[in-house]
Amino acid sequence: MLRDSFFKKHDEPARRNVNVTPALGALGPQNEAVTRPATPAAATRPDAPPLPERTKSDHPTGSKLIVGPDIKLKGVEITDCDTLVVEGTVEASMDSRVVQIAEHGVFNGTVSIDIAEIRGRFEGELTAREQLIIHASGRVSGKIRYGKIKIEEGGEIAGDIAKLDARPLRTTQPVLKTAGAD
Repeated sequence: MLRDSFFKKHDEPARRNVNVTPALGALGPQNEAVTRPATPAAATRPDAPPLPERTKSDHPTGSKLIVGPDIKLKGVEITDCDTLVVEGTVEASMDSRVVQIAEHGVFNGTVSIDIAEIRGRFEGELTAREQLIIHASGRVSGKIRYGKIKIEEGGEIAGDIAKLDARPLRTTQPVLKTAGAD
């Protein structure tokens, strides 16, 4: 009873018709929240069988860390995190797969990543091995290395900027043989 009144469950209308997936974690192809009708049997029957456990295929992005708005994460090395979503402020170093910096998010530090998607602000050393995407509201500064780059109109990039070269540099020139010079 105390729990119900504390969380004001008795004041809320019943919400049995729609389940909404978590924000940012389950966005559809056009970055829209995905909704699904709730299963009426599971929602109303207490003796209904439990829902199946989620498998790894349900989460193709792997492990995810979301630093929410008004959260500050400082002085850390982020490891074993496939995707970092920054809505607050992060001062760290990271070697991972994906970093997404939201419009009001700020990342200061060193990042070595496959894909970087910047809507907010990044300052420091950024290596995007595959792709760097800077949206219209994005600001990137520092030592920047990238495989491919996409900058929307309005996006800004400044500093020591260079493309990663997938081909190894050749240090010597091949020797040309002339016919009959053996």
